[in-house]
Amino acid sequence: MTSSFLTTSRRIARPAVGRLGRILATAILAGALCVTPQDAEAQRGGRGGAPNPRSDSIRTAQRLDSEGKHQESRAIFQVLVNGAPDPAAKAQVQRRMAMSYGYDGSCAKTIEYEELVIAYWVTRREAEPQNAHYQEGEMANEAARVCIDWGFLDEAERMYRRGSDLGNMEPEPRTHPKSLWDYRLAHALGRLAARRGNAEEARRHVAEARRILDADPQMAEAQEQYYPYLVGYVALFTNDLPTAEAELTKSMEGLRNDPFQVVLLGMTYEKMGNQAKATELFERAFEMSGGSNPPNVYSRAFTRQKLGKK
Repeated sequence: MTSSFLTTSRRIARPAVGRLGRILATAILAGALCVTPQDAEAQRGGRGGAPNPRSDSIRTAQRLDSEGKHQESRAIFQVLVNGAPDPAAKAQVQRRMAMSYGYDGSCAKTIEYEELVIAYWVTRREAEPQNAHYQEGEMANEAARVCIDWGFLDEAERMYRRGSDLGNMEPEPRTHPKSLWDYRLAHALGRLAARRGNAEEARRHVAEARRILDADPQMAEAQEQYYPYLVGYVALFTNDLPTAEAELTKSMEGLRNDPFQVVLLGMTYEKMGNQAKATELFERAFEMSGGSNPPNVYSRAFTRQKLGKK
């Protein structure tokens, strides 16, 4: 799905009608008003930053996305990109645009916008080398996550590997160890193998993920919680449903703010023939999924369709 955007002041000035026109007018005003460094810092979540028209418009666009009104959301995001006061503010909105396309399952558009964000972080390598490389890897992984969730497995693998490569370019003294990226890649490759129906390969990656965690207890302190998710995911997509139920129940309890864990457990019960329990979990995931990151975006889109919500 693609959307046409208003990209020049002349085109923006043309009269607009209806709800989209009113939303665009609000966004245009926000872009015109929010041009100060202080506002840019507030938009990026800086400490002490007061609410401002630009950040309000971002929240409005994200709400519209959660309501399934993606054309309206992207019109606002595009105005904010065009009127961004600095490169950091522009990259922030481009990342939001990437997630907007994630609702549609548009792997290609998500990658396109995440690559723009990666390009911004490349410009920050000299000023903040550790953080810049980490963010580059994060953005690549974020795109990969959208792609795998919607079934674009080859593109997902390419972006996961790209994320690992970018993250591991972090110079010394590293703030994110190589073991973190190795674990994340093993986690991703295990899920990809399961989605491709290769249970033996998936199990090898699960074992490798376990080995990496055990070899670096300090890294594992924060990452251990994602291991039941991997085991449960692989079990679900290789039809080991008792294991999927047990591991995804643990994962759902451990990752309480992640609606995707609820979705996965719902999928498990659906495969087991317990539609009532599955529907209960899908309803729960729909209500939880108000955020703007891949787990929330996919969970919202999936459950909206599954439950027939408008």
